[in-house]
Amino acid sequence: MSAMFSFFKKILSPTRPDALTAQAATVDTPVAPISPVAPERQTWLAKLKAGLRKTSASIATVFTGVCIDDALYEELEAALLMADTGTQATGYLLEDLKRRVKETKTTSPALVKNLLVESLACLLLPLQKSLVIGQYKPTVIMVAGVNGAGKTTSIGKLTRHLADAGESVLLAAADTFRAAAREQLGVWANRNTVDIISQEGGDPAAVSFDAVSAGRARGRDVVLLDTAGRLHTQLHLMQELKKIKRVVQKADASAPHEVLLVIDGNTGQNALTQVKAFDDALGLTGLIVTKLDGTAKGGVLAAIARERPIPVYFIGVGEQLEDLETFNAQEFAQALLS
Repeated sequence: MSAMFSFFKKILSPTRPDALTAQAATVDTPVAPISPVAPERQTWLAKLKAGLRKTSASIATVFTGVCIDDALYEELEAALLMADTGTQATGYLLEDLKRRVKETKTTSPALVKNLLVESLACLLLPLQKSLVIGQYKPTVIMVAGVNGAGKTTSIGKLTRHLADAGESVLLAAADTFRAAAREQLGVWANRNTVDIISQEGGDPAAVSFDAVSAGRARGRDVVLLDTAGRLHTQLHLMQELKKIKRVVQKADASAPHEVLLVIDGNTGQNALTQVKAFDDALGLTGLIVTKLDGTAKGGVLAAIARERPIPVYFIGVGEQLEDLETFNAQEFAQALLS
């Protein structure tokens, strides 16, 4: 089993922290040091840092002065807002940073940036959770997202890694309205040598029901449901997602066991809006953040941590298979602010 997916058998708390719990954790919870990383993850981290270099460079200029004063904090506030951290997370980070500066009696602006890394890592820590496979058989994972977020590609990458980790996977092409989506998922199924349940023009909920039933009958470890892309403002399509979830529960009363949303890291605060809307509709259990590969500002994860702390299972920095990796709060904070 690869190091990247060694977390699959870990047992997690079945509940995710609410906003108040998350806020408390950001103040008092220490961030564990990063253990030695494998060469392939080091390569990926280098890509992540490169992808976030515009934001890190912009924030770094704030700390080039010779004194810590109101002007520094004002410049930092502007830089954080430009990085898509949002007003709530920006306000929190500034207040927490001032507290850390006071407690440590720091006088060098360059050292203040290190304190900001610690503050951001603590804020992001509630998002650092592991995806659990094995508690249910099959583990039914429903995946949603807006058009163009990279949903189907992310499912393909996740399928590959699950298969590499020894998990048997069944794919469900529940995006029945877009032939290209079914074909794209079919390519991933063939590439990964896994079965796929598909119907041309069929009802998405019916395809999902058949896939869960087939997964149980065939003894699969995981059933991955690819739903049609939709905007969170398309209420009739959001209702369709709710229907899929209800029908899946008829096939397996405990399913879906994971409801994931794929968000495009380039969309900034709109990504937070999507998270809130899909969470309200479906009760999200995790996120996959894609396209952190050059134009994304990255700060939206801080906004999510502050306002809707749903675990980030994976982040992606490109189109290659190895460009999808597990999320680590400390690594991300260092990449964003290095």
